Amino acid sequence: MRTKFFIALLVVSLAAPAAAQHGSQPLHQHFDDAERWSQVFDDPARDAWQKPKEVIRALALPPDASVADIGAGTGYFSVRLARAVPEGRVYAVDVSPSMVHYLATRATREHLPNLIAHQANPDDARLPRAVDLVLLVDTYHHIADRATYFRKLRTTLTGSGRLAIIDFRPGAPAGPRQGRVAPDTVKAELARAGYRLAAERDFLPYQYFLVFAPAGS
Repeated sequence: MRTKFFIALLVVSLAAPAAAQHGSQPLHQHFDDAERWSQVFDDPARDAWQKPKEVIRALALPPDASVADIGAGTGYFSVRLARAVPEGRVYAVDVSPSMVHYLATRATREHLPNLIAHQANPDDARLPRAVDLVLLVDTYHHIADRATYFRKLRTTLTGSGRLAIIDFRPGAPAGPRQGRVAPDTVKAELARAGYRLAAERDFLPYQYFLVFAPAGS
């Protein structure tokens, strides 16, 4: 298990840098084979350091919450969120048509009618309705014009809505080596986009976990 754990870290580390170089071409072109990427994103060994149960527990979602998982990929967090909010709704949001198709198929296969695969644009999540939580895991650094993106996203949060950002710390041995954004930079950028820091968790070994709310809320 220990060997598999470190192999999984190596695979993620090698895979992510290519995705981070999306400035010259659309991000979805790097993820046009969802079946192949599912072997990386959904490797059970990831659980040891991603701690999905602890993350979802920390988010303290009521069973009827509405959630948007932006950069959902093959649904690692989306399917877990859908099970955590059986009376709610989870939008599994991605810019890759291949991923969106995979997510829709997975929702049917795993009998999750409250999981909705949703096609986004690189500059706009295009959420169809307001949500109680927006979650971005290892996705923040892929967004180009973050000020505009997150100002727009703020309008899709409910009155008590929150934004949770999980991404790799600058010195973490796992994850992409390029394009990392330090947590203090995230805080400053989101403050300019109209958010305030509401909570900061420190139980993830390689990633920071920041929760924001609209300023003034």
